[in-house]
Amino acid sequence: MKRLLPALALVLAFRCASSAAHALPSYADVRAAYRPSDALLLDRHGAPLQQVRVDATVRRLPWVALADVSPALRAALLASEDKRFYQHAGVDWDAVAAAAWGGLWHSRTRGASTITMQLAGLLDDDLRRGAAPRSGSRKVAQALAAQSLERNWRKDQILEAYLNLVSFRGELVGVHALARILFGKHPDGLDQVESALAAALIRAPNAAPALVARRACAILSGQGAPGLCGGLDGVAQLVLARMAGPDRAVAGAPQLAPHLGRRLLAAAGGPVASTLDAGLQRHARDALQRHLAALGGSNVEDGAVLVLDNASGDVLAWVGSSGALSDAGQVDAVLALRQAGSTLKPFLYSLALEQRWLTAASLLDDSPLNLATASGLYMPQNYDQQYKGLVSLRTALASSLNIPAVRTLVTVTPERLFQRLQALGFNLRESGDYYGYSLALGSADVSLLALTNAYRALAAGGLYQPVRTVLAAPAGRPTPAVDPGAAWIIGDILSDPSARARTFGLDSVLSTRSWSAVKTGTSKDMRDNWCIGYSARYTVGVWVGNASGAPMWNVSGVTGAAPVWQDVMHYLHAGAPAPQPPAPGSVQAQAIRYEDRAEAARTEFFLAGTAQPVIMRADAAQISPAIRYPTPGMVVALDPDIPPSRQRIRPVADGAGVARWRLDGKPLPGSDWAPWPGRHALALVDAGGKVLDEVHFEVRGAVVREGRK
Repeated sequence: MKRLLPALALVLAFRCASSAAHALPSYADVRAAYRPSDALLLDRHGAPLQQVRVDATVRRLPWVALADVSPALRAALLASEDKRFYQHAGVDWDAVAAAAWGGLWHSRTRGASTITMQLAGLLDDDLRRGAAPRSGSRKVAQALAAQSLERNWRKDQILEAYLNLVSFRGELVGVHALARILFGKHPDGLDQVESALAAALIRAPNAAPALVARRACAILSGQGAPGLCGGLDGVAQLVLARMAGPDRAVAGAPQLAPHLGRRLLAAAGGPVASTLDAGLQRHARDALQRHLAALGGSNVEDGAVLVLDNASGDVLAWVGSSGALSDAGQVDAVLALRQAGSTLKPFLYSLALEQRWLTAASLLDDSPLNLATASGLYMPQNYDQQYKGLVSLRTALASSLNIPAVRTLVTVTPERLFQRLQALGFNLRESGDYYGYSLALGSADVSLLALTNAYRALAAGGLYQPVRTVLAAPAGRPTPAVDPGAAWIIGDILSDPSARARTFGLDSVLSTRSWSAVKTGTSKDMRDNWCIGYSARYTVGVWVGNASGAPMWNVSGVTGAAPVWQDVMHYLHAGAPAPQPPAPGSVQAQAIRYEDRAEAARTEFFLAGTAQPVIMRADAAQISPAIRYPTPGMVVALDPDIPPSRQRIRPVADGAGVARWRLDGKPLPGSDWAPWPGRHALALVDAGGKVLDEVHFEVRGAVVREGRK
């Protein structure tokens, strides 16, 4: 009777409880709400790419099914925590009676707690922390909740959820994290000794190694295996010391796309299926590291590779750094802003082509050039500091000559090029006038992502489309950005080994086994090295340099980024060469010759209406009038520290001849003009009043300081 009285008292407590069992979630709800502390990035075929920790408060790995947990661990857990787990309905009345009789109900909370009761506490904060003032009341509520769980959950579901939700030591939650971090194994591989140590940690998560070893030995002895207790103290010390060591769960996980993984998984609740291809990602990473290692002694340690699918805009490879070769491996060089160098020239020339100002056969002057700018004389130089004289646009672009590009920008104007670059997704921070004529040589800061996708627009017939990195995301809407015919002609020029021979030779790393169009670029002082190119199917962009901004030593486009680009291109087209895309209907072929034999006769491509069989040098009378200064959209600010009489704007035009200036509809007297605030229209008109060219610009006023004249 003395043993039964405590149990009878507890029965009365259950019957008098004023509330029913807590409304606990279903097994399906618990599984759905479970969030690992790490998220997994998958490639487009479901292969794992990257594991990234997204919750720093706990260490919780993916949910493990009960069938994937070692039988030894299940046996040790039941032996330690709940010997009659499969016999009771949530409350072990024998254990309750024994605990009550021994006076342990208030002092040892687990003396009578079943696994089901403990799970109820894991699922409900009130049950675990005890909002009720007395622990006995909490035990009653736990017992009620446990009975509810047993009515609605299967035994295997209860045991599986408990193993995934219980805390073991420190930040480790769940058997998966325990097995990987402390034992370097999957949960199904734990042996009897490891399982006993794991079960002992549940009872005392933060106990000293010696105490954990004693409790594990007690579990082993209870299982009839006391002989396994030998050396258990040392094993416990070794295992628990791994808590302070490297993260085994991350070290053993795939590490192929850390930069994109961090971007996509930061807010993810589970695995994310990316557009990347694991095989290509691995090859691009290895190619970058291999070629950078070959540049030892050239003071270059960083690089990035991006591969895009031309048709869909899917990112197939995103290599943000050179990994262990870099001192700044966490910096994502795919997104970092760097000077573009000569890689912007194709967009400049495409604009000149579609406006019919130039053709691929047009002769450009590669000779010394001095341009007056607001900051002084601008004197561009070619890479080799030599001059080629008259060259065709095809040669100037393919051989990456600087001076012809600047002369072309004088005609196109920096503002027009700026607007074209914005339409291609560059999102430049400043205006065209801010960059000035140096924009032709890539003075703007751009990212590898924006630059590569802009080249993809050329490959896609002039259609710009944002890239996609997640398979479930909708594809971006294509928008026309470049004339299709001009885009095709630019691609033909960039694929022409003869046209690039003056700078790169006939046999260089820019040549590939199948058709490809490619452009290199090097920024000032060799701080950035680019190689961007495309085939009919893919666009590949490579950047090489130093994240610190330090200059490289004698690393040019063909020695830095180009070998990586060629390596990736050959991988993409192994066994499946891609031919040149067919020319659109607006492009026509024409056999041409140069009157003064500036270049060899050949077949050239023209936009409809611009073809001519004989190319000759034009004289001044044949040049179409064009306003060179002021530039469209330019903003002029009057300086209050300079007397108004000394502030003048002098318009400049090419091929003006006998044309006349007209400002805001009125003739402009003299060769210069004293500006006044407002928006103005400056036109170049012929003798009959016909407008030959017109620009709009703005003058912003300034107050003249007192005493100044």
